[in-house]
Amino acid sequence: MSIRTSRTSGNAAVLIDHSRCSRCLLCVRVCKGMPLYFENGKIEVDQSRLFGCIACGQCVAICPLDAIKVEGRLLKPSDVVPIPLKENRAKFDEVFNLMFARRSIRDFREREVEQEVIDKILKAASCAPMGIPPSDVRVLVLNGKEKVNEFSKDFIDQMAKIRWMFSKFALWLMRPFLSKTDYELFKTFLTPVIDFLIEKKKQEEDWLLYGAPLAIGFFGGQASDPLDADIAATYASIAAESLGLGSCFIGTVPVFLKYGARKMKNKYKISPFKYGAWIIFGYSKYSYHQSIHRTFADVSYYQKS
Repeated sequence: MSIRTSRTSGNAAVLIDHSRCSRCLLCVRVCKGMPLYFENGKIEVDQSRLFGCIACGQCVAICPLDAIKVEGRLLKPSDVVPIPLKENRAKFDEVFNLMFARRSIRDFREREVEQEVIDKILKAASCAPMGIPPSDVRVLVLNGKEKVNEFSKDFIDQMAKIRWMFSKFALWLMRPFLSKTDYELFKTFLTPVIDFLIEKKKQEEDWLLYGAPLAIGFFGGQASDPLDADIAATYASIAAESLGLGSCFIGTVPVFLKYGARKMKNKYKISPFKYGAWIIFGYSKYSYHQSIHRTFADVSYYQKS
């Protein structure tokens, strides 16, 4: 039974060169769609087993003799390239230092982000894992301060149109249908922030996207895993840090875009989505000299009784 997504359906074809195969069975062991199995002394393919080939590429990546090719579900043999050598990969301390140095940046220099830098960010983000391949994440890039500012103004105008939904009277009417957490979020955050952003727009100040020279939205489609867009966005923010850019997640944007804003979605060609993440990027206006250790709310280890 093949898994259908918004981009593809059916199974990918698995081609095995039995003359090269050593029958190490590594491909069978890592195949979780289960079309691969060992019988009568060779690897066989049966697309009717469980999900069939979903083009995850595990079998191709693990085969030491390059005896397997997978094609379909948007995967091509040319997409398969040698994995980077260990000596060319960052060690833990390097990765940790990069992540530890990253912080949210909301003040930017008057400098556009070069196209080659944007290309590298997107290239890194495309490496993010996904629930079911191919990735169902769609990306909107606003490159240039004017485009980002135009989007910000359109968005705040949209917020102003639905401001009544967050009035004291509307919240009072909705109170029986809201959880305590959601009610407090609406009352103490959403309502004040809408009023604040509307007022700042009147003063020609952008407090939504902070005058950033680059904004990128990551949107998960109807068939995507709930985390796909968030993971891709996280990869993008880390890549940006390595390229000398600051970044900041703007949680307000995908929340409001998801519920309504049809004209904005049409204007910016944003497809219907279930989950989303929005990030602004730019060269930081200021230099920071300290980082901050953060903690989780709780870390517990299960102890078997």
